This record gives sequence, structure tokens and C-alpha cells, in this order.
Amino acid sequence: MILFLVLGVTLLLPCAATYTPVVLWHGMGDSCCNPLSMGSVKKMVEKELDGTYVLSLMIGSSIASDTTNGFFMDVNEQIDFACNTIKKDPNLQNGYNAMGFSQGGQFLRGLAQKCPQPPMKQLISVGGQHQGVYGFPHCPGSWFVCKEVDKLLNMGAYTDYVQSHLVQAQYWHDPLNEDKYKKHSKFIADVNQEVTVNAQYKQNLMRVSNITFVMFDKDTMVVPKESEWFGFYKPGQDKELMTLQESDIWKQDKLGLKEMDSQGRLSFLKIEADHLRVPEAFWTDEIIPRLKA
Repeated sequence: MILFLVLGVTLLLPCAATYTPVVLWHGMGDSCCNPLSMGSVKKMVEKELDGTYVLSLMIGSSIASDTTNGFFMDVNEQIDFACNTIKKDPNLQNGYNAMGFSQGGQFLRGLAQKCPQPPMKQLISVGGQHQGVYGFPHCPGSWFVCKEVDKLLNMGAYTDYVQSHLVQAQYWHDPLNEDKYKKHSKFIADVNQEVTVNAQYKQNLMRVSNITFVMFDKDTMVVPKESEWFGFYKPGQDKELMTLQESDIWKQDKLGLKEMDSQGRLSFLKIEADHLRVPEAFWTDEIIPRLKA
């Protein structure tokens, strides 16, 4: 999903200030370097953090492949690609703060769980769908790409072929077919420890100092929008919602989120706007201060 920005205010920082480098991961239909979205975010963060190094991840060898890979490259392969990119970057060897937009939010969480070195110090998820989605009302890609997405989802999100060829199927969460979801989801069920618990996933995520989940309260892109706060539908139906705190992920503390929350290391923020419509004041009041910390 493409991020829309309204920016205008410049913050002045002391020249001596140094801040942690930042890694960005864009959403579906966007790219690392779109001047109207991620390119603007990168420049804004660099300016507000006094020239701090910012890497906007490009998954692939070109901007065009980066955009296409957001639809059709296996998510776990994308995370491996990102991990290798970060490991090779000399500017990131002492750690970095991460900020993901839409699906980039859950991909960065997957990165934290699977790629602990160099260390991710802080994670900010802006509209990420951490319990997956059960609806795809708007497609931000080209007509051809969106037709292909529709075709693959109609074939069956949990078939081996679709799971291997469609990114969005890998975080498709069908509450009416929880068993099928848990058995066949290649990404979101795995990183959410739905079937087996990988102790390393939990340990690695808990190494992140702070995690911020940002939800868009008028979101028409993400179904349900509560997934942005790790909520979802109660199993067996698609009307009644449950919060993160009502889920087994929390009750059994499969990811360490409950413990992190007890230590004051989780934040849940809300924006009264549609998907990725981030007001200028939110950047200056909420995001930039976290990246400075």
C-alpha cells in the first residue's frame, strides 16, 4: 500500500546529536524510492535526525522488481534478502531502528524474529497487519497485477501454488478455516507461532527494545483494521473481534509481547484516518521523537 505524506515543518536539532540509523520497508504497490512516498519519508527522517543514515529497503535489483516482488516474491525469501542486505551494510553493524509501512510492518517483525544480527533496536509498525487480513477491498497495483492477485486468491489462498506465488496469501488469515490457515500459511501463522513454538523467534523479538503499533481507525484497506494492533476475529466467524490481550499469542505469551508490555516496551497508537494517511503532526509528535530515543 502506498504511503501518502503531508510534510512541511522542519525540526532543528543540535549539530552534535547522533542518532541510530533507520531501516524502512514499504507497503504493497509501493517501492523503496517513490518520491511521493518512501522517498519523501527517507528525506524527512534524514533531515529531522540531522543526517542520520536511512536505508529504504529495495527487495530486488531495481525499483520495478521491488514493486513487483511486493506482490509475487515469497515473504520468507524477501526477509532473507533484507537480512543479507542489512548484514552487508557497514552503516548498520551496530544496530538500527526499523519502520515498516503496511505489509512492511509485519515483514520487519518477521525480520526481527529471524535475523537478530545486526540488532533491531526499535520497531515502528505503521498500519502493519500482524494477525493477517481477511479481505482485500482495494488493490494499489497496476490493472494487470491486481487481476493476477484476484485470480490467485480465487484459486485458493492456502493451496501450495498460491502460497508460493502470492505475497498477500501468505498473510491471509481465514477465521472460518483456522485449521487450514494454521496448516498452510507460509508466513503469518509461522511468525505468530500458531502451530509450533520456536523459542528463538520469541527470544529474538524480545531483544527489540520497544515496539510501536500504529492503527488507522478509518482504514478501508485492511480487514480487519484491528490486525494493526494484533487483534483479529474470534475463530469460527468474521463479525466479533478479539484484542491481542484476548488471544492465545498473548495469554501463552508466544512472542514475548505480554512480558514486553509489562516492562513498558509496547505502544499502541491510533490515527483517525484511512490507510497510511499520516498527518504531519503525527510525524513530529510521535514518530520522530521515537527515532531520536
